[in-house]
This record gives sequence, C-alpha cells and structure tokens, in this order.
Amino acid sequence: MRSDEHLHRLAINGGTPTRAKPWPKRRLFGEAEKAAVVALFDRAIETGEEFGYDGEEEQAYCREFAAFMGGGYADAVSSGTAAIYVALRALEVEPFTEVIVPPVTDPGGVMPVPLINCIPVVADSAPNSFNMGPEQVEARLTERTSAIIVAHIAGLPADMDSIMQIARARGIPVIEDCAQAHGAKYRDRYVGTIGDVGAFSTMSGKHHATGAQGGVVFTRDKDIYWRARRYSDRGKPFGLADWRTSTASNVVCSLNLNLNDLAACIGRVQLRKLPDVLARRRRFALALADACRSLRSVSVETGLPQTEGAFWFLLFRLDLEKLAVDKETFVAALKAEGLPVAADYLHLFTLAPWYRNRAVFGKSGFPWTCPLYRGNPDREYPVPNLMAAHRRMFRMEIHENLTDEELRDTVAALRKVEKAYLV
Repeated sequence: MRSDEHLHRLAINGGTPTRAKPWPKRRLFGEAEKAAVVALFDRAIETGEEFGYDGEEEQAYCREFAAFMGGGYADAVSSGTAAIYVALRALEVEPFTEVIVPPVTDPGGVMPVPLINCIPVVADSAPNSFNMGPEQVEARLTERTSAIIVAHIAGLPADMDSIMQIARARGIPVIEDCAQAHGAKYRDRYVGTIGDVGAFSTMSGKHHATGAQGGVVFTRDKDIYWRARRYSDRGKPFGLADWRTSTASNVVCSLNLNLNDLAACIGRVQLRKLPDVLARRRRFALALADACRSLRSVSVETGLPQTEGAFWFLLFRLDLEKLAVDKETFVAALKAEGLPVAADYLHLFTLAPWYRNRAVFGKSGFPWTCPLYRGNPDREYPVPNLMAAHRRMFRMEIHENLTDEELRDTVAALRKVEKAYLV
C-alpha cells in the first residue's frame, strides 16, 4: 500500500526535487568545427574563389561517410526529408502505387511519398515497439506495393532480416530511414546497409550533424547511387557515358536538393567524433537499463537481441498493473523531479490536416483521387500495437555528455516516483 508520506515527498506535491539544477547542454559543436569552417573561408579569401557544392569538402565527406558504413556510395543532400525523396526517386517508384510507411515517424519521413504521387500505407508496429514489424508489413502488402520505408525509431533497429525476407520474396525495394539511428547495428551490420537505400538526417540534434540541416543517401548499389546523384541535382547526367565532359541537358526532372561544402566541412569533423558519441550514449543507456532492473514497474528499452542501439533518446516502459496511476501522472511526477521526460511520442501523420483532407496538391485530392490509383482511397490503417505500446512508454532526452551524476539522479528520481505510486 502506498504511503501518504511518500506522496507528499514528491516534488509535484511540493516536496524537494531530486535534481534542482538544469540538465546539462549537449554542446554539439566545438572548436574543431569552428576551425574547419574558418579554414574553408580562409582558402576562399586567399584564392578569391567562392566555395559552393560538390567541391572537395562535400566529396570528401561523402567518401568518409561511405567508409564509416563499411563501403558503398553516399550522396549528401539538404535534409533527411530530401534523403527520403531522393531515395524514392532513385528507386524510380511508379506513381499511383503504394509505399508502406512507418506508423510513427517525423512527418518529413512520409511526405515525400504523396509528393511523388504515391499512396502512403501505414504498417502497424511490432508488439511492444514503436518500430514496424514484419507481420505488420506483410499485412499491408498488395499488388500495388512498390516500396517499403522502415524507420529505426529512437535509434533502436527494426527487425530487418524478417522484413527483408518478405520484401525480397516479392521484389519490393526497401528504404531504411536512419535519421535517428546513425551507427546503430542489427546483427553486426549498420542500419542503412541492409535495405536497398539508407536515408539519414544530419540536422543539428542528430548523432552527427552537417550544421543546422543536411542529409545523406547511402547505398551499396552503384546504379542506385548514380540515379540518386541525378535526382538530387536537378537531373544532371551523373554516371552516364562521358558525363564529366558531357554537354547533355538534364536527363530527368527533379529538384535542387544538394548539400554544400560549408555544411560538409562541419560534417567531416562530426563524423570523426561519431564513434565516441555512440560509445558514450550506449554506456549511459545500458548503465541506466541495468540500474532499472532493481525497479518493479520501470524498464529501459534496449532493443532486439543481437542489436546495438544508437539511443537518440531513451524509451522507458511502465508496468501499469503495478502502479496506482496512469503514465501521464507518472511522467509528470518525474518531470517535477528534474528529469527531461515526455509522455508522448505519437507522431501520427495520419492525424495531420494534409493527410486527413488529402490536401497535398491544392484541392484535387491527388494522388488518392487519381483514376490511375487502383486502391481504396478511403481505406484506414489502424495501428493497435502502436497504441498499446504508447500507453505504456515514455521517453527521456539524453546525449553523449551526460555524466554519472545524471545517471544517479535519474535512478534516484525513478525510484522515488515508483515508491510513491506503487500499488
């Protein structure tokens, strides 16, 4: 039975917070990035030649990114959303077909689908997960399915082998959305190397960044790479015969989605830091997961067996049957104790006006209303597994510069709140 004394001690009820001082800043950029940018400007000033895009810095960044992934080809683009768009275009997905998309993701991971006149079809998550599962993907397949986008939410890899087996049996290409999962591993393979294409966001806040915004399209297929180059740079004839000296006009219709040398020089420094960033995030996450094993109602999600998470943020699971309160109350109490927690990560694009109103291209309803689409434009895609997982899961912001002090405070706050609310 809970004690009123324990309830009164909670900060949310006027008690003393576990942690009074602010959560430490991440401090993503430092002197090394500053020096790289200054050096780029110094060269421009000395030579009188402006820096642009697809120059030495961007080409070097792409080579170094591909090397980090264990070999392949990388094309740096302007954002993670651009990376998804370019990946879909590079796969030359036919319009008015269906693309299976994750149940929860940043809207930018889905919007490129209707923008290329395809229909986004939502697959449910695997049980007890925010990541789509193989059975849930298979349940959404039709003769119109032309691609699958798999997101690795919070940096925890999805069950890629099972999803790939389903996709390969039907000849359907797979895009891995790795925006939250730089350096995460599934059975000793980096995510982004398992599907046909990996799409990364390198905006500030991700594991490594190319400044404020950026992205990367990665593949081990040379033909896909050259198509990505064309579709990310207004259809220029990259990879075609004599393309370096060709005067041929743009060969496909697309947008200017390039990165640039200034962003790439920052990215090169950040990429060198990435292994240490990942190691420190994992150290914190796994230490916290181990400490939570002494708790009765709270656990940390560490991912599927034989995986290594990148831990963009931490996901916690609550055993609500052991608590006298709901998740929202529990999380509010943790927040009052000084932890950077949030009860919600339910980014359901299906609730957004552009999706609900089919408002992508004016009032036309395209692509759903086009006669060339042979599916049901009004079909709904329930996600009961995701909703069940969401009722029990909450998140906490972490970064690689957290210390043992933050670890101790987190454990102490969890223990304090659990003790107050245990049945």
